[in-house]
Amino acid sequence: MNQILIVEDEDRIAAFLAKGLRAAGFPAVTEASGVAGAHKALSGEYDLMILDVGLPDVNGFEVLRRVRAQGSRIPVIMLTARSSVTDTVKGLEYGADDYIAKPFRFEELVARVRRRLRRESPSEASLVLQHGKLKLDLRTHKASLSGREVDLTAREFTLIETFMKHPGDVLSREALLSAVWGYDFDPTSNVVDVYVRYLRNKLGADVVETIRGSGYRLS
Repeated sequence: MNQILIVEDEDRIAAFLAKGLRAAGFPAVTEASGVAGAHKALSGEYDLMILDVGLPDVNGFEVLRRVRAQGSRIPVIMLTARSSVTDTVKGLEYGADDYIAKPFRFEELVARVRRRLRRESPSEASLVLQHGKLKLDLRTHKASLSGREVDLTAREFTLIETFMKHPGDVLSREALLSAVWGYDFDPTSNVVDVYVRYLRNKLGADVVETIRGSGYRLS
């Protein structure tokens, strides 16, 4: 059964989250310290972390940075009153899978938790994706091109992983936002275009093809 880690220093909110998640069928543990929260997230005992930004010792961004720096891919949903575009982008850049601003609707949070956990256990074969000279190792979160390791951010890795799991498919910007960012950006946002450009700079100009008026496709 999926175990949820809640890193939140406000007792009232932490208790509310834990009680609601348990009622929805998710065992939940709370932690008020960012340092201890990072340690628990890396323990391998939890399947998802709900993370506040304003913590008493180190903030949630630093917790997330430490967790991702250790190679952990535990799904992280940031739940915070800091709702500015700058903070949202920062959280996603650091490797958050989702970002929800307070106040929030609990039903929406549960839906997003379920979505992040709705993954089948991958087989060994599916842990390595390859397309031409490009290879992704989903276990180590490493990418290589013609045998040379390429340094990708967590978001860049997830974006190219999405393309490689849908070879030949044209993926719209909206579909990519949903699959990679899991956050309802302003429809006028160009974040997908920006990250496609990052991938082209690192993996080759022809790695992703632009389908005018429709979206993008793995070349």
